[in-house]
Amino acid sequence: MGAALDVASKYAVFAWLGGKIVPEYSLIDGFLQLIVRENTGAAFSIMAGKRWLFIAISLIALVVVNGLFVRGKLCPRLMVAAMACLNAGILGNLYDRLFNDGRVRDFIDVYVGDYHWPTFNVADSLLCIGVGLLIVLSFLSPKHSTPVPPVGDGQNTASGK
Repeated sequence: MGAALDVASKYAVFAWLGGKIVPEYSLIDGFLQLIVRENTGAAFSIMAGKRWLFIAISLIALVVVNGLFVRGKLCPRLMVAAMACLNAGILGNLYDRLFNDGRVRDFIDVYVGDYHWPTFNVADSLLCIGVGLLIVLSFLSPKHSTPVPPVGDGQNTASGK
């Protein structure tokens, strides 16, 4: 569902704004606008142009995330939600890398004054939510520790006394 929302939102915004002279639309003046951007790198345009590396990493991540689903190793519902968000985010951006010449389509621009956060999309948001949920879970889950054997009562058990 999340991946479909990502792909559909990219299609809708790019179809609507792509042909305009100024491809942007303000939603909240001074804070949020829709714009047309494409990114060949990872977050913040890191490693731009490494299409096949990002495709390989995405495929490996999908195998791991879906493997956890299939094996039933996800107990808390929050963990299932986190993995679902990661799965949808990975699929959404992988779709772009495969079918948009390696370029991920971004369109959400958050800004204050002249400072603009890097443009992102629904898939990026889902990835951040998934990672955030995993971080929260790491603080909520009980720590697994090795049980400490009970301290003896002072008798020497090695000699049989």
